[in-house]
Amino acid sequence: MKQMVILSGKGGTGKTTVAAALAHLMSQDFRLVLADADVDAPNLEIILQPDMGEPQPFSGGQLAQINADLCISCGRCEEVCRFDAVRVNGDVYSVDPLSCEGCVACATQCPVEAIDMVDRLSGYWYRSGTRFGTFIHARLEPGEANSGKLVSQVRAEALGSCVDEQADWILIDGSPGIGCPVIAAVTGVDLALLVAEPTVSGWHDLERALAVAAHFQTATAVCINKSDINPEMTQQIEAQCRERGIPVLARLPYDETAVRAMRALKAVTELPANPMSEAIRRMHRSLDSLIKNPIKKGTAT
Repeated sequence: MKQMVILSGKGGTGKTTVAAALAHLMSQDFRLVLADADVDAPNLEIILQPDMGEPQPFSGGQLAQINADLCISCGRCEEVCRFDAVRVNGDVYSVDPLSCEGCVACATQCPVEAIDMVDRLSGYWYRSGTRFGTFIHARLEPGEANSGKLVSQVRAEALGSCVDEQADWILIDGSPGIGCPVIAAVTGVDLALLVAEPTVSGWHDLERALAVAAHFQTATAVCINKSDINPEMTQQIEAQCRERGIPVLARLPYDETAVRAMRALKAVTELPANPMSEAIRRMHRSLDSLIKNPIKKGTAT
């Protein structure tokens, strides 16, 4: 069993388009488990149109709750709360769940132990079915934090499904940026495929993502999306990657077929032959060769 994550360093580079296309191609030869590690704004499910599984609750933190029967209205909780989460109505004290950060200060300072810390619902994860394989995905509730923990939950469930189904691959559509969700998605994978755009800011975003992968000693490869909109910058990115020993597997062209595929709720490779589809198919063949002859992990950036 192997794991590959697709990252981008920023949103909007075409990461999910690439992930859906590779899921389509890889599912023809391997048994796949798919995972969407972008729990803040998941969109791989839009293309996959899964047969939704039962929602499984996820708790990423705790919430203070005042027991009115025990509370003596001393006001100590209000004094120590740095987030103004304690509300007072006459001599009745309560906690605003939208303001509480679960820091436990009020519970530890309450002289009569009238405050309990209870799990707060942070989101839901799902085990769903798709035409390409089992799909593990999640949705973080609006305003909730700890998305890195929910990504770790998605990863753990994907691994469990992979073992149960004796699958060959876990393919992970990562989240943008370089924060906690990305760290949770990249840790322990066999390969990180980074999708980049040929712009100055695109190279900067790629550098940051490469640094994260290098920190976790993860083998990396790059594909450049919309490569023909700025050929000079594409060449510069390729040169920089070549100096660092990072393979550039594909130059994907700007192709409006990708937009048509999304509108049709399909992977671009599911549509009739088109320039982007052909480029991704070539990248798929390069990936197969790369996996059989793995590059050294932890390439310096």
